Amino acid sequence: MRLDDTPESQNVEDLRDSDATGGGPMGGGFGGGSSGGGFPIPIGGGGIGLVILVVAALFFGFDPMALLGGGGGGGGGQFQPAPPQMRPPPQGQQQGTRPGQPAGRDDEMRRFVARVLGSTEEVWDQQLPRQANRQYAKPTLVLFSGAVRSACGMADAAVGPFYCPGDQRLYIDLSFYDQLARRFGAPGDFAQAYVIGHEIGHHIQNLLGILRKVQEAQGRMSKTQANAVQVRVELQADCFAGVWAFHANQRRKILEPGDVEEALTAAAAIGDDRLQRQARGYVQPESFTHGTSAQRQRWFTRGLQSGDLRGCDTFNTQEL
Repeated sequence: MRLDDTPESQNVEDLRDSDATGGGPMGGGFGGGSSGGGFPIPIGGGGIGLVILVVAALFFGFDPMALLGGGGGGGGGQFQPAPPQMRPPPQGQQQGTRPGQPAGRDDEMRRFVARVLGSTEEVWDQQLPRQANRQYAKPTLVLFSGAVRSACGMADAAVGPFYCPGDQRLYIDLSFYDQLARRFGAPGDFAQAYVIGHEIGHHIQNLLGILRKVQEAQGRMSKTQANAVQVRVELQADCFAGVWAFHANQRRKILEPGDVEEALTAAAAIGDDRLQRQARGYVQPESFTHGTSAQRQRWFTRGLQSGDLRGCDTFNTQEL
């Protein structure tokens, strides 16, 4: 992966040397953590029919991809403990860091993730207004070690990388990349970049108002039904990651031979079916929250081949 001419984002906050961490797990991560989604999700009760009908009813009067034409509301998120105006700043934030100034160590991995984040900023600054008639609000990427406090609650490294809609931040303990390579057999710099691209995909969903609509609907569903909808959320984030890679490569030729294979290997390694089979010896499709290995590969590839957000409509298709 070529990032030499990609500027580093200034929206990286490094808490690895701070003492503003601690606590326990709070939910799901990118797919290699304890459970759940790319951000914490509360699962509500109440059954309302078959999964496909649930998805249709979920967006009755609301087509998520209609937002790509500029309609609908923005903001919202999948987990909000308190309204934004009532919520104090995350306790993990370093008060002495000026906006635009990265904190913490200046090491190789921090520079790498800062360049990947910078690449996503370049792409979405241009493509979100062009394709969705929305201005792109840049999120902050928080590096932590062990555990961290976010507006979504406390999280430890077992959660894996996650996005918190409540503070519009991505969180990652860089030790996850070692697990991705050693435990899941998915090494490589573009596999690592894909992880960030996926979490940025959730940020795009947040900006488009999709996460808010999903959260509202999931509160009326059974756990199985809510899981089925969450799979569509995660697969769309994979597709959005592919859209980013398409435009980043057009802009700066970031992809080298073998890079796409690295991302596809990572997508397959963290498919729900593969993870459950490795852990239990069998799979339970009703408990899937991210999608199968084949589905994750398919939707990332779809975004990578088209570069078009409209091709990432996981909510209005029966075939995932």
